[in-house]
Amino acid sequence: MQIIPAIDIIDGKCVRLTEGDYQQKTEYSASPLEMAKIYEDHGITRLHLVDLDGAKSGKVTNWKVAEDIATHTHLIVDFGGGVKTREEVERIIAMGIEYVTVGSIAAKQPEVFREWIASFGPSRFMLGADVKDEMIMVSGWFEQSTIQLLPFIASYMEMGIRNVFCTDISKDGRLEGPSTALYAKIKQQFPDLFLIASGGVANMEDLHDLSAAGCDAAIIGKAIYENRISMEALKTFIQSTTH
Repeated sequence: MQIIPAIDIIDGKCVRLTEGDYQQKTEYSASPLEMAKIYEDHGITRLHLVDLDGAKSGKVTNWKVAEDIATHTHLIVDFGGGVKTREEVERIIAMGIEYVTVGSIAAKQPEVFREWIASFGPSRFMLGADVKDEMIMVSGWFEQSTIQLLPFIASYMEMGIRNVFCTDISKDGRLEGPSTALYAKIKQQFPDLFLIASGGVANMEDLHDLSAAGCDAAIIGKAIYENRISMEALKTFIQSTTH
């Protein structure tokens, strides 16, 4: 199972939210690029980069952070948060970023996302499924849609999408453990999916549980920043799962 640290950005700085609430924000001292380099030095190969300003405003904002990380590291990066236009998709890909993360637009304007898939290919996208009670949440988690999780994933798998990360927002940032049963259910229904668990990881035991549930990767944020999981422990985990 791959480990994908998350770097969430507001005003160019590393932050973490609790349950997606912008009022419950913790700011960290290291810059996003510094954090990315620390991860790379410890054997991490992938990075989940989220423009929280963009997610809130509906327009990608923190371009410089994304460009710096793409330019100055060898990490495989997925980047999103407010991606709404074809021009933004083109710009992200042109930076050398591997995956464009798409969430709200896939739920609210599926015809637009389908057009992007047809133009750029399904392998350029990572579909974000943010859920509460197995219903898709949109617009930086501010509103609940009427779309059910499993049919949502199925509709895009039909178009060739294979990379999906699922965040149970009731768990995110709370350090109370991930929605392991939900991920096992998704993986059982879609065995060909590259399923990335997101939200709630608090300790190394959680990572072993997610691996046992069939997850292909796990996104970790607050647990690293708050030293619940050490970089050395992650390094050991990565080595044990790759040999």
